[in-house]
This record gives sequence, C-alpha cells and structure tokens, in this order.
Amino acid sequence: MVFKNEVSVVVPVYGCRECLGELVKRLEKALIQIADNYEIILVNDDSPDGAWTAIKDLTQKDSRIKGINFSRNFGQHYAITAGLDFAEGQWVVVMDCDLQDQPEEIPKLYHKVKEGYEVVFGRRAERKDGFFKKLGSKLYYKTLDYFTEQQSDNTIANFGIYHAKVIESFRLLREQNRLFPISVKWLGFKTAYLDIDHAERFAGKTSYSFFKLRNLAIDNIIAQSNKPLKISIKLGFSLSFLSILYALYLVVRYFIYTVPVAGWTSTIVSIYFLSGLILANMGILGLYLGKVFNETKKRPLYVISEKVGFE
Repeated sequence: MVFKNEVSVVVPVYGCRECLGELVKRLEKALIQIADNYEIILVNDDSPDGAWTAIKDLTQKDSRIKGINFSRNFGQHYAITAGLDFAEGQWVVVMDCDLQDQPEEIPKLYHKVKEGYEVVFGRRAERKDGFFKKLGSKLYYKTLDYFTEQQSDNTIANFGIYHAKVIESFRLLREQNRLFPISVKWLGFKTAYLDIDHAERFAGKTSYSFFKLRNLAIDNIIAQSNKPLKISIKLGFSLSFLSILYALYLVVRYFIYTVPVAGWTSTIVSIYFLSGLILANMGILGLYLGKVFNETKKRPLYVISEKVGFE
C-alpha cells in the first residue's frame, strides 16, 4: 500500500495558543530527520484562547500543516479521533500540544517502531507535573485498574507512534466513551515501550482538574467494565444473608431467653440503611442505562465547523 505521507502527527489543541508556534518549529526540525513527506494535524477543541486563528496562520506558512476546528468543545480524546480520521501517514504520532511531550523524542520512537513493532508508547520515566496532578493521575489509574481488572501505567499517556493498520482498526471503534491508550491496547497489536524525557509545560495550565479526572474515571469504568454491577449484586446477597442470620438471632433470643425485641429503633435504622443501598444501586444501574441510551442515539463523535490545509 502506498501512503501519502511517511509520518502524520496528530495534536489535540486546547488552551495552548502560546505553544503552537514553538511546537510547529520543533516538530519540523524533528520530522525532517525522518522524512520529507510528513503532515501535522492540529485539532482545535474549541480552545477559548483563540487558538484557531493561530492554527490558520500556521497552515498558510506551510502546506504540510493542517487544521481542524470543532464546532464546540468535545474533549481531548474526540479531538484525537478526528485527527486520526484524517491522517494519511504510514506512521502516526499522537502527542499533546503543551510541549510536555517533546518533539525531539519522535525520531527515537520512530527508530524503535522500525524494529518490528506496530505500536510504541512513550513512557514518562520522570514526570514533570505538579504533586496534585501526579496524585490525581495515580488515583485515577488505580481506580480504573480495580474496576476494569487490568494493569495500567500512569507514566504512559497518548504520546506514541502507531502504524497505519493500528489507526485503521482504531477508526472502527466508534463508541461514545473514548480513552485512546486503552483502546489501542485493546486492539492487541505488537507493542513496545520507550523511556522518554518529559518536560515542563511551555505555557498555560492543565485542564484536567481532580474533579474532571474523577468524572473521566467514572465514565471509563462504566464504559469498560460491569464490575460495579457485580459488586452491587454481591452486596445485595450479603445483606440478605446477614438479615437472615440476624432474624434467627432475634428468634432465638425471644423464644429461648425470653428477651423482648426492641422494634422502633432497629426498624427505622434498617429502613434508612436499605433505602440508601437501593438508591445507590439504582444510581449505578441508571449510569449504565444512560450510557446505553447515548450509544443508541448514534450521534457523531464530533462536529467540524472548518478545515484548512486539506485537499
């Protein structure tokens, strides 16, 4: 198969307008070491800092730079999906726009994947993030691993290089809840990991707050696992068994030891306790039903308002 480009670089853009000029300059220096025929796809996820204007200016200076503008904010992994849908390279690099993923690491990833791999993830051996971001990330992956029964590495994110057939297979996955690295691992292609240098943010600040990570974890747990439902069932059976034991205990106390059973307090406490559990379990079930409802609507994953640099 003949590919239009040797390498495509897909970059979701949000809150990083000040980084874009430096990002493209460093990308061009890094990619020219690999091949002349490359493309850089910048996907603006409705960035509030006017990043789309900067992207259009960059596309006018170099035909190898292309831009996609969303009609509204859809999210980082949807922006990655859009870029991958339009990538035409034999090898595709996915990276963030804040320059913590350093363009200078791309040739290392490229040479590693040429050893016979189809996916090479960049492993951030020493993360240059704040304490709370690293803590939130670690808690996020620990929670996700518990419920999805898998092993994740919080030093691995989106930064990596992927063969076109991996990207082609990824395009077939159109579910609403998306997490790019997990989806790639699920595909099962031959994968390697390479330690890379991680940098401080060039400008701006992260949009992933603790609460956003929490919501992302809930969404992906519901999308990737039915373990919460199994826990709910086990809890229900356990409470039923304990209730039977407690009832037998009260019967024995009353008929053998003639100890009267105190009624009002224990009844009210039991009602409140069980009502809370029922409502919690209904909430879990409702989350699953809500995700199913979203999938059945078959809405597009993203909406593009404008593209520049594409034929």
